Amino acid sequence: MTDDANILGTYLRARREQVAPETVGLPNAGLRRVPGLRREEVAMLAGISADYYLRLEQGRDRRPSEQVLRSLARVLQLDAAATDYLLGLGAAPPPRRRRRPRREVVPEGTRTLLGTLPLPAFVEGRCFDVLASNRPAVALSPRLAPGGNRLRDLFLDPAEQALYGDWERAAAALVAGFRASVGTDVDDPHSIELVGELSLASELFRTLWARHDVVRWRSSPVVLHHPQVGELRLLREKLAITGVTGQLLVMYHAEPGTEHADKLALLSSYALPDGEPTRIASRADVTS
Repeated sequence: MTDDANILGTYLRARREQVAPETVGLPNAGLRRVPGLRREEVAMLAGISADYYLRLEQGRDRRPSEQVLRSLARVLQLDAAATDYLLGLGAAPPPRRRRRPRREVVPEGTRTLLGTLPLPAFVEGRCFDVLASNRPAVALSPRLAPGGNRLRDLFLDPAEQALYGDWERAAAALVAGFRASVGTDVDDPHSIELVGELSLASELFRTLWARHDVVRWRSSPVVLHHPQVGELRLLREKLAITGVTGQLLVMYHAEPGTEHADKLALLSSYALPDGEPTRIASRADVTS
């Protein structure tokens, strides 16, 4: 993962570049060599010395107090999720030697549950790998088959991009969610590899990753343009799976009684031969 040796400083620099001076009561006059706030302006507004703030950005001081971090969060106009992320960076241990990849194993009970669900559902890993899915999920998108990765597919597969009316907006939200999921675990081999691959392959990913946006996962609406049933307005739920770390059960559903619910039911029926119950595909374990 890029800049893992000084992730706190990188994050502070990226976020101050997103703050317009006038939004914090400063005049936006004269020629500015960099976007957003200057270092000395952040320091002044946060009530700390310019030299101390410089040390934070340069990685020469990596243990600021919670009070300092909260002051910086206020100046940088961070929301609750981004503030928690910043506090986590301040408390994170120094990077360790690269460790061996961990295996993500989907609990057997969760796999069984997937097989009983008539709605599109899949298990998402910490780095947004598809660890297991049912047939309705694959009918919704073939990229939801086990072995896929939500980030890689959205940024690199035109067919997946075509599902979304505004795929770049969806991509921005996905990257922000991925950064929140990875958090301060900057020496995770799978996330390092994934970020490196996408940074080389996609200019949009590089741009979004450099923003350091952070968004917590939550229930959200999504509009898909499906090649078989047309427009689908769905709700997406992400539920934490107990007993494992970082795995989420993701389900798509529609408001009852709407045409979108009818379309989703029709699409799910395509996935099942007559009289055959839902079965799941799964990848027992992956590196993460």
